[in-house]
Order: sequence, then structure tokens, then C-alpha cells
Amino acid sequence: MKALLELHYLQNFAPSNLNRDDTGSPKDAFFGGSRRLRISSQSFKRAMRQDFAARQILSTAELGQRTKRAHEAIAGLLEGEGRTPEQRLAAAELALGGLGLPVKDGKNQYLLFLGRDELQRVADIVNANWAEFQAAAPEPDSGDGKKKKASKKAALSGDLGKQLAGALNGSKAVDVALFGRMLADLPDKNADAAAQVAHPISTHALRERQYDFYTAVDDLKPQDNAGADMLGTVEFASATVYRYACLDLAKLLENLQGDRDLLARGLRAFLYASVFAAPTGKQNTFAAHNLPGLMVQVVRRDTSPRNLANAFERGVQAERGGGYLKPSTEALAGEMRWQNSVFGDAGSARHIAREGTDEVFGQPMETVDALIDATVAEAMSALEA
Repeated sequence: MKALLELHYLQNFAPSNLNRDDTGSPKDAFFGGSRRLRISSQSFKRAMRQDFAARQILSTAELGQRTKRAHEAIAGLLEGEGRTPEQRLAAAELALGGLGLPVKDGKNQYLLFLGRDELQRVADIVNANWAEFQAAAPEPDSGDGKKKKASKKAALSGDLGKQLAGALNGSKAVDVALFGRMLADLPDKNADAAAQVAHPISTHALRERQYDFYTAVDDLKPQDNAGADMLGTVEFASATVYRYACLDLAKLLENLQGDRDLLARGLRAFLYASVFAAPTGKQNTFAAHNLPGLMVQVVRRDTSPRNLANAFERGVQAERGGGYLKPSTEALAGEMRWQNSVFGDAGSARHIAREGTDEVFGQPMETVDALIDATVAEAMSALEA
């Protein structure tokens, strides 16, 4: 049975620049004919992955690594008496070459998103066949300044090649299962994401750009104020943003190879990260650690996803003497009520609201812990129905 977990959050960020473009400006987008603040979903997913590791609901072995230095991670797992660091690195590069993921100039050609369980399996194969890897290792650099040319497919026996290919047959890394991966050279090892995360956009128009002009003073000569020793500008913005994410629960269970205990802990990690994780751009300057003011979590069965961003197609207006959070909450409730009445299947919803509330958001909860406990239980129940 298809079951979805959807998140609808409103989050008010104080002046900040959490996610900037190539010119240093906060990212933006036009929606409903007006310019909106935009924060890329990639930056949120990166922050969530870091939260997974820090919160320790999941073990390190249950997470992945996105890196161009997979050979260094594998080499670190090749412990053995008498093995030099150079030999371990050479064997790890040979193993990746055998997979069709060659290392050149100390890096893979592109970022690889591999589960730590997959890295361990590759290392186990190298450990078990150490003599063959040493025999097949390329000659060291000649010392004439010419670099080794990375082979597309390293010279390993056919049996070893099959073993290495099997090492990437599925990972139980939760972040890989959630966000998916694409390996250009190994398309059969790609993983379809179970989670879709929208770019958060402001619920209202951004009327003008704002800049912070700053100067810095020389600590050893503070009286020399004839000219600044350093000056510059930082662009920033503040906004209430709508955040949406949709999680295909059955797909996540499939990606985790049917491991329901890991699914439950993965859901818990995902939900905590969705509340507490945020991009870190310019946070040393702005410290905009503002948590969501509205959190609605919905579990629905046998239905299609529903992004409620159209609640803000016409940007909300701040109340006189008030802010954007309350009118944004009211607009979101109106859109949700309309979609539920037209398309049916409101699902099972729970929420925490700071500025006003509405019965369409479902059961009110007192704390984030209680909200997440109830949502995880509902999601697990939906898969058993």
C-alpha cells in the first residue's frame, strides 16, 4: 500500500543569509508575480544529513558519505600488519578502478554517495584478497614528474570484479535511502529517493534588498580612524518561509531492504532534523537560529502528494502592527481545507502552532517529542494497513 508522510512547516527567519547565490545574495525566485526569498532544498538536505550524524539516533554505520575521496575512506579500513599507507591507498584506488570509479590526481571524478556499509564491504574484499591486489597494483610514479594515468577499468580478475560489483548492491544507509543517488558510471547502482524536499519560499513578497555595510578596526592602532582597514557589504533578508517535504514510506522501506526497525529510527531522525536543522550560511554573522512556528505532519494512504504552496500564490500581507506568521498560518489552513474538501482523504494530521491554530491541521500536540512519537507510530501503522 502506498503511504505518504508530508510535512508543512512555516518558519520565520530573522535577518540572515542562510543560502546565497554566486554573487553572495540570498537566493530568490518569482512566484505569483512577486519576488520571494528562496532557500535551496539541497542546503536543507545537507543540514539534515549533518543532524543525522550529530543526533545519534542512527549509528555511523547506518549513514552514507558523499565524497570524492572514497579511496581514503576505504584505505582507512584496510588494517593489517606490515601494510604501508601507500599500499593501502593503492589497493583502495585499484578497487574503485575495478568498479569503474577511477581515482585521478587524488580524487574521484565526481562526488560519490556511498553507504558506509558499502565502503566496508569493498574493504572486506580487498582484505580477503590482499595478495592479488598487491600483485595487480600499478607501478609507482617514475619520479620524472609525470603523473600516473588512471585506468577506466583496473586490471583485476573477473571474479574479483564481480565481488566488487556486488559490494554496491544495495546500501542500508538511511540518508542514501532518503535522498537517493546517481552514479554516472554505474547507472544500475543508482538509488531512487524516497523523500522529495521543496525549495522553501517566502509566503510574502520581498520588497527590497537589504545590505549591511561594515568596517573593521585594527586592534593595534584603534585611534587610526582616518580610513577603515577593511570594509565591505553583506546582503541579507528576513522572511517567513513555507517548507514542504513528502516521504514515500513504502519506497523508504524498500530502500532499507525491509528493515522496519531501521525505518522507524530513520523516520525519527528525519523528523527531528526537519525541525532542528537549517542551512548554516553566514550564521556566524547573523545567528538566525529560528525554529518553525507551525509544524503540520500528515500521514495519508493511497493518495497523491499535496504541496500547499499555492496558499501563498498571492503573497500574504503583514497585519498592521503584526508580522507574517499569523496570516501565513491562516492562508495555509484555507488552502489545506480547500484541497481536503475537493480531493478528499485528509489523512491523519497532527500539529504544533505558535500563532493561532485550525482544526484542519489535525490533533494539536504540546511538544516536538510528542508530535514525532505520534507521527512515527502513525507512519509505521500505515505500512501495516
